[in-house]
Amino acid sequence: MSYVHKLKIGNVELENNIILAPMAGITDLPFRIICKKYNPGLVCTEMVSAKGIYYNDEKTKLLLNTENEKRPISMQLFGSDVEAMRVGARFLNNIADIIDINMGCPAPKVVKNGDGSRLLLDLELAGEIVSAVVEEAKHPVTVKFRKGWDQNNIVAVEAAKIFEKAGASAITIHGRTRTDYYTGTVDLEIIKKVKEAVNIPVIGNGDIKDGPSALKMFEDTGVDGIMIGRASIGNPYIFKEIQDYLQGREIKDITKKERLDIILEHIKLAVEIKGENIGIKELRKHLSAYIKGLPNSAEAREKINKIEKKDELENYIKEFFKI
Repeated sequence: MSYVHKLKIGNVELENNIILAPMAGITDLPFRIICKKYNPGLVCTEMVSAKGIYYNDEKTKLLLNTENEKRPISMQLFGSDVEAMRVGARFLNNIADIIDINMGCPAPKVVKNGDGSRLLLDLELAGEIVSAVVEEAKHPVTVKFRKGWDQNNIVAVEAAKIFEKAGASAITIHGRTRTDYYTGTVDLEIIKKVKEAVNIPVIGNGDIKDGPSALKMFEDTGVDGIMIGRASIGNPYIFKEIQDYLQGREIKDITKKERLDIILEHIKLAVEIKGENIGIKELRKHLSAYIKGLPNSAEAREKINKIEKKDELENYIKEFFKI
């Protein structure tokens, strides 16, 4: 049996059930375009602030650029103000295929405003938010959340039932608490319990970094799909690798030439979409990840972080790979 299959979220059918997670500062348009070469079933934008949309903030809207991007696209909204979330949903109706609600972000600057994973301490409000977004949305609404705030507040099963009742078309559960951040091992047991508690699709998230860990998530939890986050940074080919592994195809290591070509394309896209100054600065974290573990990568990273021109960056990367 192959765990890779089409997945229906509301009225949107995904080609497969291997999904790119929304990541702040990472899943911008250039990176999503690069990932799509390796056939994820769905990609998600960086999270966008409902209040930013409510107050018509131009920077917020820039995060929603999908020019020339292959569909479907999920757009992630965060916030704890019900009215702002309604306005955000109405705005996303025109540009998203799926609207995802963030109830998992652990970042202090997000939770201090009551947003992200902080909502797991107020499930009544969390349910109201999902209901309000579902009411406004013309597209399927999904929720991404953690298993709870901390070990004394494990609310994943209760939250999942509330979100289903409020009209969510699917949920993604990250098997860690907010206080865990990204440390320790993901709790597959809680993901399994969530899967058993609801009738809508459940997507498992956390610690999926290769074929074997993807298989373990499917086997141990029974989820309908998986979502890959940090393991895709500097490694967009992970989507193909996992699909090949789960479908019994030969796994081929990426060659130096292929890796170089991806990096050069990523540089080109970032500069075309964001301009040289911003594009190159925002690429640095990606470039560090692409070369991590290669000989002299620490020294190369220092050099890359000082380069501000596209031509110089391309030449340096070519020299580094010496192809």
